[in-house]
Amino acid sequence: MNKILPDCPVETTLQLIGDKWKVLIIRDLLTGTKRFNELMRSVTGITQKVLTSHLRSMEAAGLVNRKVYPEVPPKVEYSLTDTGFSLKPILDSMVTWGTTYKENNQ
Repeated sequence: MNKILPDCPVETTLQLIGDKWKVLIIRDLLTGTKRFNELMRSVTGITQKVLTSHLRSMEAAGLVNRKVYPEVPPKVEYSLTDTGFSLKPILDSMVTWGTTYKENNQ
């Protein structure tokens, strides 16, 4: 990633994963490698264009690996890098917080 990161660590994190779709992509890749169409199905409501754009930016940021198999038709798989997987505690905290919030506000 060649752009200058903000001084604030929270802002840096939000810059990398602050989009709703990126968090959901990471959530789905935490369980293992996925193909593009698997992500399209599991990230409900995302368009192909937006998924492609986010996967590219996450790959450029070093969060996602993209592996292309030389087949016809081409097979492409996505997985988290070690850096991407290091976001798991953040998502775990979001699950805990969201669960508690839902229980207290139903």
